[in-house]
Amino acid sequence: MTLDQSVSRRRLLQLMGGAAAVGTLAACGGNGGSASSGGQLKVIGAGSQEAGLRKALDDYKKVHSDFDFNLSFSPADQLQTALRAQLAAGNAPDLHAVYPGNGSAMSMVQLSKANLLADLSDQSWSQKVPAGFKGAFGQDGKTYIFSPGTSVLGAIYNKKAFATAGVEPPTTWSELLTVCDKLKKKGIVPIALGAQTPWVTQLIDYALVPGTVYAKTPDFDDKMIAGNASFADSGWADAMTKYLELQRRGFFNDNPNGTTYEQATSMVGTGKAAMAVQVSAVLQAFREASPSPADLGMFPFPATDVAADNWIPGGVVVGIAVSAKSKKAEEAKKFIEYCGQPETVNAWAEAVACVPLYSDGDAKVDPVLTPFLPYLKDDKAVPFMDQRWPNAEVQPTHFAVVQELLGGKTTVDGALKKMDEAYRKSA
Repeated sequence: MTLDQSVSRRRLLQLMGGAAAVGTLAACGGNGGSASSGGQLKVIGAGSQEAGLRKALDDYKKVHSDFDFNLSFSPADQLQTALRAQLAAGNAPDLHAVYPGNGSAMSMVQLSKANLLADLSDQSWSQKVPAGFKGAFGQDGKTYIFSPGTSVLGAIYNKKAFATAGVEPPTTWSELLTVCDKLKKKGIVPIALGAQTPWVTQLIDYALVPGTVYAKTPDFDDKMIAGNASFADSGWADAMTKYLELQRRGFFNDNPNGTTYEQATSMVGTGKAAMAVQVSAVLQAFREASPSPADLGMFPFPATDVAADNWIPGGVVVGIAVSAKSKKAEEAKKFIEYCGQPETVNAWAEAVACVPLYSDGDAKVDPVLTPFLPYLKDDKAVPFMDQRWPNAEVQPTHFAVVQELLGGKTTVDGALKKMDEAYRKSA
């Protein structure tokens, strides 16, 4: 389909989210094993980047015969720990995944503050980054990462499973509960939840909070930064309570804390489960898990009983950056310059089911995103929550407290208190 230009010039250009821990668990080998050799550029990506990043590298190599690369993909937790340690030690890959904005140990803000990223500000594409996105791509007037565009978050669902239960995508919270109840009665797991994988724990909250918090208080992030708001005394409590209601009603698979992202993906792909709350950037993984990829769709996950009050989360997808200590920095920068060309931006964005960062003409958007475009056009979308958190402590705290909630080891009040404490720590 063709992207409505009014969308690209309005809300899409205001989003600047991070969803900082989005990736896939399975590491995927690139060219020639785990170690760089000879003149190869060593590249480590997040799993959700694979379709787009691999295509960009392959296409670049076709027109640059002297270019070679070693590509691999790391689990999200390894990106946050092992790769960060490699960067600090000076033995990191030449080119690597970086999460937009702030909020995690591998976010652009945290890495650039530590002088671990090369400056990309002199590249022509950096001048095309819309003003609303600049906080996701750089700080202090400098650009440090490239990302192909904006991902949305909602429910990826199996159309056959929905048809078996005689249900349609819901538009309100009450409709969602009714749909889940009918699916459960048909022996279909309503919502697959792979909470053993830490970054997955955040997604249902992220899907609900735009409606429970930002639709009522659009400047919530500013109030938090100013010390005039808290997680505990906001619609975050409503979102977490609803998260637990889904569990209490038996709408998740058994033992979510013992279920991985890959297992949940397979459940939806095969129709054992009807849906999973996920970012559009990983849609390809669900398609690969399905015998009938065309049977997979996506819809905004409703948080309230007034359809008009439901908003969606959206944000810049995981980007790539050049290590400041790379001995092949100039070669890596040339590849990123290539990635910033409109045709490459569009191809990468299409490969990972996101809306392109910018386009010199018509931009193609995966048809699965159609239900989300009206929200973007009508300014009913907000960045992924972590993008404006002030430090790298809040997100892992969020992961942990959700697992504790699902395991019955804490309360909503207790969980939000811990998040507030993490938020107030110095950046």
